Amino acid sequence: MRRIILSLVIILTLSLSPAYSYWIWTPKSGKWVNPKSVPKDNPKAQFEFAKSFYDEKKYEDAKRELKKLLKAYPKSFEASESQYYLGLIEEERGNLYEAYLDYQKVIDKYPFSERIKEINEREYKIAEKFMAGEKRKALGVVLPVENPAIEILTKVIENSTYGPLAAKAQYKLGLVLKGLLRYYEAEDAFNKVVANYPDSEWSEPAKFQIASCRAGVSRSSDYDQGATQEAKQKFEEFVKDHPDAVLSKEAEKNISQLKEKEAEASFNIARFYEKQEAYKASKIYYENTVNNYPQSIWATKSLERLQIMEKKK
Repeated sequence: MRRIILSLVIILTLSLSPAYSYWIWTPKSGKWVNPKSVPKDNPKAQFEFAKSFYDEKKYEDAKRELKKLLKAYPKSFEASESQYYLGLIEEERGNLYEAYLDYQKVIDKYPFSERIKEINEREYKIAEKFMAGEKRKALGVVLPVENPAIEILTKVIENSTYGPLAAKAQYKLGLVLKGLLRYYEAEDAFNKVVANYPDSEWSEPAKFQIASCRAGVSRSSDYDQGATQEAKQKFEEFVKDHPDAVLSKEAEKNISQLKEKEAEASFNIARFYEKQEAYKASKIYYENTVNNYPQSIWATKSLERLQIMEKKK
């Protein structure tokens, strides 16, 4: 009786629309399955099948088969390779952020993969593309605020704290943050270059950038006279420690600009006291401007104000 019922079921199934002809009964699992969703008998065969689509640039088919392998054989060697190839596909299609996410999964899930070094390099290059203004493209993925390079470079550093890319990635992270006017975070990033990689080629320029961040703070809405003085001091230290460095000329230029800013601040304080008729305090600041910043235009203006004040006596 059971054989008759099973035969009738099969006959009825075959007589239905073509959509149902893709489903077959598997006695082993006791279920109806679609052959398209069933992986090959072993991970190697499944990977070779998936890669054949990749080689032909049939990326959607390749992704389907690679994901099928990951689900069926998650702990196999081929699983780590499948995850890597998912990253390759997204990178080749220009979906850089999704590529980074797929690459990072290899590092997170398969830390002993032989691809780790190569993946770290690929992630770094993706970060550089975002730094260069690459269009932030992703399929259904919400990208990080401002610049994905921040997240990616941070991961590159974590993936290889003292590896060949770490110092450079740490320095570039500082540059991205500085470019976004996040001066305090940028300064912290550059300080880590100096502290963690003192012998790297990035340590010297990082010291310059630390001073530059201080100067940036002095120009921002968080301005205070102390930030200007600190920036000038750090630039002076850089020039002293690296007199022959290419960046020393720019540092000297910044020192001059910061001195001009200090002179302006001193003059403005003097004017404030003068308007309040606190002439003694005003005179002190005018004279400070003249004595400490003699080459500044504010020294000339201070002399003029001192002469006017003298005539009022």
